[in-house]
Amino acid sequence: MKQPYNTTIYNTALYLRLSRDDENFGDSVSIDTQRTILQQFAREQGLHVVGEYVDDGWSGTNFERPNFQRMMDDVEAGKVNCIVTKDLSRFGREHVMMDYYLEFLFPEKRVRYIAVAENEDTEKGLSDFVPFKNLFNEWFAKDTSRKVKTAFKAKFAAGQRIGAYAPIGYRKHPEIKNKLMIDEETRWIVEKIFDLAVHGRGAASITRILIAEKVPTPGWINFQRDGTFANIYAGAPEEKSYAWTIAQVKSIMKDETYIGHTVHYRETNISFKNKRRVRKPQSEWVRVEDTQEAIISEQVFRQVQEQIASRRRERRNGTTQIFAGLIKCADCGWSLAYGENKQNKTPYGYYHCSKNGQGTRQCSMHYIRYDVLYAYVLSRLQYWSAQVQNDREQLLKRLLSASDKELAAARKKQTAELKRAEKRKSEVDTLFAKMYEDWAAGRITEYNFNMLSGKYQSEQVELESKVQQLQAAIAAESQNAADAEKWIDLMKACVNPTELTAELLNTLIEKILVHEAVKGEDGSREQEVEIFYRFIGKID
Repeated sequence: MKQPYNTTIYNTALYLRLSRDDENFGDSVSIDTQRTILQQFAREQGLHVVGEYVDDGWSGTNFERPNFQRMMDDVEAGKVNCIVTKDLSRFGREHVMMDYYLEFLFPEKRVRYIAVAENEDTEKGLSDFVPFKNLFNEWFAKDTSRKVKTAFKAKFAAGQRIGAYAPIGYRKHPEIKNKLMIDEETRWIVEKIFDLAVHGRGAASITRILIAEKVPTPGWINFQRDGTFANIYAGAPEEKSYAWTIAQVKSIMKDETYIGHTVHYRETNISFKNKRRVRKPQSEWVRVEDTQEAIISEQVFRQVQEQIASRRRERRNGTTQIFAGLIKCADCGWSLAYGENKQNKTPYGYYHCSKNGQGTRQCSMHYIRYDVLYAYVLSRLQYWSAQVQNDREQLLKRLLSASDKELAAARKKQTAELKRAEKRKSEVDTLFAKMYEDWAAGRITEYNFNMLSGKYQSEQVELESKVQQLQAAIAAESQNAADAEKWIDLMKACVNPTELTAELLNTLIEKILVHEAVKGEDGSREQEVEIFYRFIGKID
């Protein structure tokens, strides 16, 4: 006998989410409060709970949350056919994705969704206000993001340090919030690293010394003191406690914290919806001086920075150091190693792919003589120097691959399109709000309201995407022009160079890629060498 629909057994997932911003609202949205509400609701409704899925510290605008994804995997596997949250915002704060799940995915997968506090249940039919609730939740997330950034900016300006952990050598001040104080138990580690550096040791050498002397790492110290990073250190072998990396040492050597300053805004989120971190240009960093007591003198710190900048060019053989750090294999990306052929009457230097050596043969030779490379690079720099001296403006046009007139026309067109898109977006937002007022007042039918709201929401998404694309295009074009002018100014200062130096190469060139040579039937040898210049990349 066929069972009626209301006898369906609901294998229920209780989903709980809390972002860092939500913590400001206290116990009303805490994980414990959500758990109590959801468990009580499940008992009262006779739902079969198959598990709890908790994302603590995750924004609702991000749907790549680990336990959210685990829950959706269980939906796909047929283990879950009912999802319960405290309210809609716990499930998510991005209205387009919310519409996708509620209007498309859940009906397709026959999944029941319940928002307890708002009495929304897909089995009973969602209210007409759900799209507006989702839109409001997204607006709330955006407004919260803006307020948090403003608050952080004010704290940064006041010299406060915001972070989960204090850098090695410091502790969080026990009495003054967001203040660092020197940690007398660990400052010696920082002093040791800088002392080794100022006496000529590089990051790799310092790392080996720290490991050999079993100096504890910052992570291990935090684990010993506070139990943090237990997933890494609990039960780990002893060598894990002093497993320093070159990256850690380099980070300490470059950190202005140790001369008493704090640098903010090195990285930022792409947007309040996309939390992926991107590195900001150094020109946009904000430096606040004297935020804590210094461990290292500024003189020592500056000396170490100069050594870091020059070390990549220092080689024992004075004829080869100028290309160090610049010359790479075009196929595998590894640095080319330097060697000397001393069997001939006239010894000469050469480069070869370091991944080809030591019998591994993981890449081909990519052999090129030092004198051939030297002559080619010098000739290209002489060529570009002549171009700069002869006609700076013409070279700028060439680098930008367009005439001034074409560039101006393109920029004017993009700016006009951006203004039109922004104006239409504002109009759609106004129409959307007015349409809601008309529906609430009974001036339009619910059918027309639903039809138009879908149309306007789609247009809002398209316009937002178009605005972002145009803004990015205009910004990229401006940056390209600025970078080209920077390189030309650098090149102009090098009037007809007659020899190559490490300083000249590292000022003008980012990298040099050497391809494998091609031998012709007549025994001739052709080889491509690509030069990528700073700011502008490869140019022909």
